[in-house]
Amino acid sequence: MVNKMPNIVVLVKRVPDTNARIVVSGDRVDLSAVKWVISPYDEFAIETALQHKEAAGGSVTAVTLGPAEADKVLKDAKAIGVDEIVRVWDDSWGELDSNAIQTALSNAVTELGAEVVYCGKTAADTGAGSTGPGVAEKLGWASVSNIINTDFSAGVTVHSPSEKGTAIISVPGNAVISCDKGSLKVRKPNVKGIMMAKRAQVNLMSVSAPSSTIQIVNQTPPPAKPEGKKYSGGGSAEEVAKLLRDEANVI
Repeated sequence: MVNKMPNIVVLVKRVPDTNARIVVSGDRVDLSAVKWVISPYDEFAIETALQHKEAAGGSVTAVTLGPAEADKVLKDAKAIGVDEIVRVWDDSWGELDSNAIQTALSNAVTELGAEVVYCGKTAADTGAGSTGPGVAEKLGWASVSNIINTDFSAGVTVHSPSEKGTAIISVPGNAVISCDKGSLKVRKPNVKGIMMAKRAQVNLMSVSAPSSTIQIVNQTPPPAKPEGKKYSGGGSAEEVAKLLRDEANVI
């Protein structure tokens, strides 16, 4: 009996560089001058998907949702080693809430005929961590979150932190697997991969998505941190200890 090689999808998201300075202009975050990158946890998902392919064969398709500017993160994923790159978008869409995003992505996964989906455990911009479980729920698939290690020697076995250590979970069927860093070392693109990515064709996919029911009303920056306090000499020890206990809650 010949085992069917898996059709693997990895979800990637375009986010502001985590070192970027974010400013609020009026009642909206101004992102016009920031550098955009693949969300860092999605890089662990790409690496895990590529390891799955190397162990079991098949192909890896990177999928993102966004306008044409999101092509860059797909080409970055192509440079790392994915086989196909797909952007999901419809110009009639405005801002999409999480339900609309997860529905559109699950429809894309279905249309691509994927058997397993990898994604980052959370996006660097929103930190919601809802995409993986949400897509799994809409597909009717299993969801495994925060995996820190994966073994492909006999199917798919993942390791995930639990209250009493690490849970070892066998994933026998269709699943959406959300990736944490763990012991993974993400591979870097080589010159050949970068050159191939520049010429790569991004496949545009249009799928249905429900109207968004949640909208951002306004955005405000967090309050400025108070200036730090400086102390010197042994005579300040009692006051420093009091502040560490009562204000910083570290002792």
